[in-house]
Amino acid sequence: MKALVYTGPKAMEYRDAADPVAGAGEHLVRVERVGICGSDMHAFLGHDERRPAPLILGHEACGTLEDGQRVTVNPLVTCGTCRACQSGRENLCRTRQIISMPPREGAFAEAFVMVPENIVPVPEGVDPAKAALAEPLACGWHAVRLGLEAGWIDSPKTLVLGGGAIGLGAALSAAAQSVADITIVEPNDMRRKFLVETCGQNAVASVEQMDAYDMVIDGVGYAATRETACAAVVPGGVIMHIGLGEGTGGVDVRRVTLQEVTFIGTYAYTKQDFRDTAAAIFDGSLGPLDWTEERPLSDGNRAFEDIRAGKVAAPKIVLVP
Repeated sequence: MKALVYTGPKAMEYRDAADPVAGAGEHLVRVERVGICGSDMHAFLGHDERRPAPLILGHEACGTLEDGQRVTVNPLVTCGTCRACQSGRENLCRTRQIISMPPREGAFAEAFVMVPENIVPVPEGVDPAKAALAEPLACGWHAVRLGLEAGWIDSPKTLVLGGGAIGLGAALSAAAQSVADITIVEPNDMRRKFLVETCGQNAVASVEQMDAYDMVIDGVGYAATRETACAAVVPGGVIMHIGLGEGTGGVDVRRVTLQEVTFIGTYAYTKQDFRDTAAAIFDGSLGPLDWTEERPLSDGNRAFEDIRAGKVAAPKIVLVP
């Protein structure tokens, strides 16, 4: 098969790769669409030691099974038997694996394999590009759900930092979960305009008024955005931290303590979150989801370079094998 292979820092090669072989009880998924995630970009830049070259990246996939059934795929494979899995928090499984990280190759390819419990059938008529958004949107859905459970206000005034797919997905998920007042901060002029004009979002360049938000969702995860989150949250508010931009800095521990702010790191999603997100995509609760940009898998290296250079207005590039 053909695959887009990460071969080293800032290098992707579209080339022949070994055909995946489904093991006992696994399914072969023929890829129709696969999105580029921020974690793929971290790996591309050589910033993720968990993803050593050579490796097929990509974990936001929609495809078809052997019988032609279209599916969207939860890429997080867990044991199903540990305490976390048994309590419905499979994302915290100590032996969790995800496609695009050894030992599992990713979905920037014509096909990959997946266990049946991670496969969600897609109804007829649902665009595969929309179905491929289930994974990134589930990250925001999970964060919003946890934030609403942790907070004390039914419809919290919410600030989302970052207008990429994670941030936009969090905003859409918040709206779908009955949050009425949502603002996205996106400093890139081209993307911010896209968010307003194409995605119907309240997007601004910076936070003009601090100490005003009941819930802040950091979809970027840099020291600067954590600093903004800590400054912008109200006393007793909630900060949900999704982004993995850099590992340290930015948290105002004194303010978090003195103002009794809840700071929650949020990783991926549970199996139920993924299924709920997929259902919300299928029934239209998350909107038209017409804001992706499609490019050929063979041109994937250029797509990564354009994202890195800030030349992409769309929150998500979806690759087509």
